[in-house]
Amino acid sequence: MGGVVRVLIADDHRLTLEAVKAALVEAEGVKIVAEASSGRQALAEVARTRPDVALIDMRMPGAIDGLTCAERIRKAYPEIRVVVLSAFTDEACVRMAFRRGAHAFVSKGVDPDDLGATVRLCVRGTVFHAPIDNGSSATAGGLVEGLTEREATVLKAVAAGLSNQAIGKRLWVTEHTVKFHLTNIFRKLDVSNRTEAARWAQQHGLVEDLMTEVPAAALQPALAPTQAALAPA
Repeated sequence: MGGVVRVLIADDHRLTLEAVKAALVEAEGVKIVAEASSGRQALAEVARTRPDVALIDMRMPGAIDGLTCAERIRKAYPEIRVVVLSAFTDEACVRMAFRRGAHAFVSKGVDPDDLGATVRLCVRGTVFHAPIDNGSSATAGGLVEGLTEREATVLKAVAAGLSNQAIGKRLWVTEHTVKFHLTNIFRKLDVSNRTEAARWAQQHGLVEDLMTEVPAAALQPALAPTQAALAPA
């Protein structure tokens, strides 16, 4: 699948729907082809427009809620990538979303600037998003000017010596997504590689904070998100 990614958005909250639309309108390589405010309407729009990605709110009201909608889309149109969007990011919700047909799970706390990239990566089968720090431009502790909170977290993990694989497990994303964040970090900090980025973080006192934010359990997460995200239909 190449070129522009065609997206359907379904959310019963108008404010959220408009916010998602605003984020994707500004995203490169993404086109919104339909929107819906209920599961029933979403299914009708999917049948009419056949989008590449269906971005579905997890908990829409009515007989056809978000998960039922995701499940039906996955069964009827296996070529369409289903992304579940939710304000609930506990482990049970993530597991349920994948069991019911989601290809990816995105928190409503996602940085709006990252949403378009998330959609494109989902189409390529290389993304899994779960609990994402809310706060679009604030950084962890407000210490890293110019980085999103997610980028600051990745930077601190790099400085602590975690591999891309370990970072991905900690943040519930694939290694490809970690590399995507690292590319942005290198650009914003004007460094060339992870060694220089780690040195920058150490010089700015970010490593000590990480000891309490990324415990040893980071290397042994409750889920195996990459496998779940890339499981065959």
